[in-house]
Amino acid sequence: MPDAVPEFSDHFRRAWQRRSFVKLTLSEPVLPSEQSPRNLKARPVQLKEGLRVSILECFATREQVRNWEMEDALRLLARELSESWRRAHLFTTEGDYVFERRTGASPASLRVRSLRPTFTQAPSLCHDRQNAEQAQLASALFLQRLGVTNASGQPRPGKAGKLRQVQRFVELFGHLLDEWAPEPRNRPLRVADMGAGKGYLTFALAWELQRRGVAAHVTGVEQRGELVASANALSRELGWEGLRFEEGRIGQWKAAEGLDVLVALHACNTATDDALVQGIQAGAALLLTSPCCHQELRPQLNPQAPLNALLRHGILKERMSEILTDGIRALLLEAKGYRARVFEFVEPEHSGKNLMLSALRQASGVRPPEQVWEEIRRGMEFFGIERHRLADLLGASN
Repeated sequence: MPDAVPEFSDHFRRAWQRRSFVKLTLSEPVLPSEQSPRNLKARPVQLKEGLRVSILECFATREQVRNWEMEDALRLLARELSESWRRAHLFTTEGDYVFERRTGASPASLRVRSLRPTFTQAPSLCHDRQNAEQAQLASALFLQRLGVTNASGQPRPGKAGKLRQVQRFVELFGHLLDEWAPEPRNRPLRVADMGAGKGYLTFALAWELQRRGVAAHVTGVEQRGELVASANALSRELGWEGLRFEEGRIGQWKAAEGLDVLVALHACNTATDDALVQGIQAGAALLLTSPCCHQELRPQLNPQAPLNALLRHGILKERMSEILTDGIRALLLEAKGYRARVFEFVEPEHSGKNLMLSALRQASGVRPPEQVWEEIRRGMEFFGIERHRLADLLGASN
């Protein structure tokens, strides 16, 4: 093995041991091809299992992230430098080190140069797992192709809110997957995103499942054919075989073999109810919605005294109808055996549609359905509500 390779590896090992390692990049492949990565990027990341080296392989049309223990990362680095790359740059707080393969293939053409440090402070590992995942997501190729970020992973003008929304969605979805911890199965996870639009969050779903190594078939359902076509073209470009988009409307599209996860973000008015019923009927264990445009209850709202006097102002009545709509939805899901929660999705400055309703099916510990239905009935009666779309849809099976 050329002397320059172990020398560079030793710098890497010492930086890791001294906690001075910032990042490492490998570039200029010796034999570039469509099948090989164009560059590699490594950084430290704190995972539940401990400190790891997170390595991002950047191909022409896709990216792949894997987390390595240090000794395994060192062996990989030595092999890659010996065979595949002309240049590597190691950034540490004690100094920078540049590996170079100059013209020719003999050992004498390899060298390591030492430079003054570019960075004087090591990256903080406090909350680093989340930060690293968000940085990886921001640099994902699908977000660049969808016009959300540039090649450096920074949001394009006017897209900072969209990037934050995608990052927050992936973060929440990851927490729910951790909580759910689905049992190993002999088939891929079946996931549907209803009302997918351009596919920002559908691609994000597929990306997060790939990053976690979860085999999944993800389907984005969208009624506009031109958006379906463009999203499928991007999926093919990325080489994501487990992701497809289909034309369909919420409430009409049917999963051929049932679902494990149903997502419906910003489905307007009662379309959220239609999506929830689809998920329940398809056997989904995880439901994730971000309701909007709450119009059904507003004209019905007629609360009993003294609350009627407090809600005589239109804006207050409107907000109360939104609260009641989602509160009833949460109780209805509980009556169907789910543990439902309503929480803030993103900060209001990023989106006014910032509530999320999640539901995870429970095997035990749920309240008797008749008790929950009685609470729903009494609540609707107090507020003068005669109809609620989800209650009507689920009432037939109650």
